[in-house]
Amino acid sequence: MIDPTEVVQYRKLSVIVPVFNERNTVGEILRRMRAVDLDLEREFVVVDDGSEDGTTAVLSQLGDSTVKIVRHARNQGKGAAIRTGLENVTGDLVLIQDADLEYDPEDWPKLIAPMLKGRASVVYGSRFTGERRNMLYTHWLGNKMLSVATNLLYNTTLSDMETCYKLFDRRVLDGLTIESDRFDFEPEITAKILRKGIRIYEVPISFAGRELVDGKKITWRDGLSALGALVKYRFKS
Repeated sequence: MIDPTEVVQYRKLSVIVPVFNERNTVGEILRRMRAVDLDLEREFVVVDDGSEDGTTAVLSQLGDSTVKIVRHARNQGKGAAIRTGLENVTGDLVLIQDADLEYDPEDWPKLIAPMLKGRASVVYGSRFTGERRNMLYTHWLGNKMLSVATNLLYNTTLSDMETCYKLFDRRVLDGLTIESDRFDFEPEITAKILRKGIRIYEVPISFAGRELVDGKKITWRDGLSALGALVKYRFKS
């Protein structure tokens, strides 16, 4: 068990960027990631999950010594892309970063600060405690219901289980097997972290949410899958 009060001298941040059909935003997200001021070595592992819109061609122009691009021959889902990313990271901190510009890399220092101070080994960025573009009520309600379900099932007080900004001490992930291929990665990793007795630290982040007309991929069906995953991993031995 990791001692959450231990002050660790972290040296390298690995950022996993799952990408599917994001040709219009992937270049900008890489620019923003490179621009973040951090006293850490960093690497970016971009997993192109079978994109069909020209993303692959864009990525071929963006690689450098800090960017590793891995491609799936066919679309497998966000969870599968993150699994591939985890197989390729080398840092002692691991962060998930979506490529759609909903989450701003300028918030990285907020996420990392509790780690550097020895206050946490897992940090989530909460969309509901910081500045944000208001989302549709149905999306807000779905997110809140999933957080409430998480809190009831796992005896915690998360405000935003479904956030895509999740930062891990690499040692927390050792021994964890991720099974989910799609968006149910979020409840699965949360459930398995909490079942290990690790308390999750939350910090406020900004959020500029998209809707379906803008290219958002998650739907209400994914919400039902997330709820099913929460129940499944609560009682699965």
